[in-house]
Amino acid sequence: MTGRRWRDGRGTLVVPAEGAGGTDVRVPLEIAASYRARTRGLLGRDAVDGAMLLSPAGSVHTFRMRMPIDVAYLDRRLTVLAVRTMVPGRLGLPRVRSRHVLEAAAGVMAGWGVRPGTRVEVEVRGEVIRS
Repeated sequence: MTGRRWRDGRGTLVVPAEGAGGTDVRVPLEIAASYRARTRGLLGRDAVDGAMLLSPAGSVHTFRMRMPIDVAYLDRRLTVLAVRTMVPGRLGLPRVRSRHVLEAAAGVMAGWGVRPGTRVEVEVRGEVIRS
């Protein structure tokens, strides 16, 4: 996000369609920008409705998590650097250029088209954020 800071709240993750004529994938998104919200993350949950964006974040862990998750590391422009599936009890390696981390239930990101090189968007209260 250029010139502003992320705030805790809700929005929509938009994954652009691949190829001509496709439709964008729209996913409910929870934004965790405060220290408290980022620290809590998905801990204590049995499921994820959509995805969670942690910002700023360069790495994550899955200690005390109840489920495996997909983790996408995003740069400043919301371009996906890497996607990993992490089981509970793991410490993810920090990504040098990562500024945001996207978390979701294990296996769903591939179906959404989230892969390295994909540039996602975030909609918050009708405003599209391309960072």
